[in-house]
Amino acid sequence: MRNSVSLKETSRRILVAVAALAAVVAGTIAVPAPAQAAYHSVQTYTTSVNGDAADVYAPQTSVAHDPWPVVLLLQGANVGRAQYAQFAAKVAGYGFAVVVPDHFQVLYGQPGLYATGDEAAWTVAWAGAENTRTGSPLFGQLDAGRLLLLGHSFGGAAGLSLATGLCTPPFCAVPTPAPVQLKGAAFYGANAGGAPVIANTVPVALVQGDADGIAAPAAGLAAYQSVQAPPKLYVLVGGANHYGITNTQNPAGARPDLSAQTLDQAVSVETVARWSAYWLRAQLGDVVGQAWVYGLGDALDTDVTTVFAAH
Repeated sequence: MRNSVSLKETSRRILVAVAALAAVVAGTIAVPAPAQAAYHSVQTYTTSVNGDAADVYAPQTSVAHDPWPVVLLLQGANVGRAQYAQFAAKVAGYGFAVVVPDHFQVLYGQPGLYATGDEAAWTVAWAGAENTRTGSPLFGQLDAGRLLLLGHSFGGAAGLSLATGLCTPPFCAVPTPAPVQLKGAAFYGANAGGAPVIANTVPVALVQGDADGIAAPAAGLAAYQSVQAPPKLYVLVGGANHYGITNTQNPAGARPDLSAQTLDQAVSVETVARWSAYWLRAQLGDVVGQAWVYGLGDALDTDVTTVFAAH
């Protein structure tokens, strides 16, 4: 389902890809390999973000590195943070510190785990404090000035709202602008509920399973088309349903997807993580990430097709 693009844009994508490959061959770029192969291991620990219990995933390496950009993952409705362990660890392997909080609130009279856009500002504050906290496993390793978003389902809708620069209820208690540290976002199984205009202030990628029985692929594509400002990306993962991002299908407590997933769960999680991570890296200026999301990935990844706008 590749979109039609101009010859000039196609040529530019090819040049980006060729330049990236040449740099890789020459050894001037450290390629962020799939999953945890980018680093020897990924460390994890539990923390608290504005009172919410949260898990943190980050590369564990003895090699000198720049501080890790911070990625906040906004959970799907009533999907506990532990269900994102495999996905978050894989994204972290691309060179990020991924924070996955459990945010409890009562929404329309229903108590449960519901993400809020307010978590973005809370995470920026947490990262600044954690970076200087004595005893922090990531002491001096966090870049609190670069925040990126991931989101699933309800959490993706909350993040999409925040990406407009003014999060609105029910995704925020009080409408507040997105933090200035926010640089880009990638959401899975999320849409804007038919909103005709999404006036985004940061680059947005929408990753969607083509077997999703809860957030329909057509709604995801419509949301992509409503996103006003490129860069933007729509990725369709063949055989994945609404829970192609979680450790297991139909997590306890969450609304089940009655549409069966045909893609292997581990492959699905790996695929969503790879595209999400490369998209986020691309928005931070990484040439390999740009080559992947703007051309190479669509050609090499047999499980996906993409629609993307000029960047």
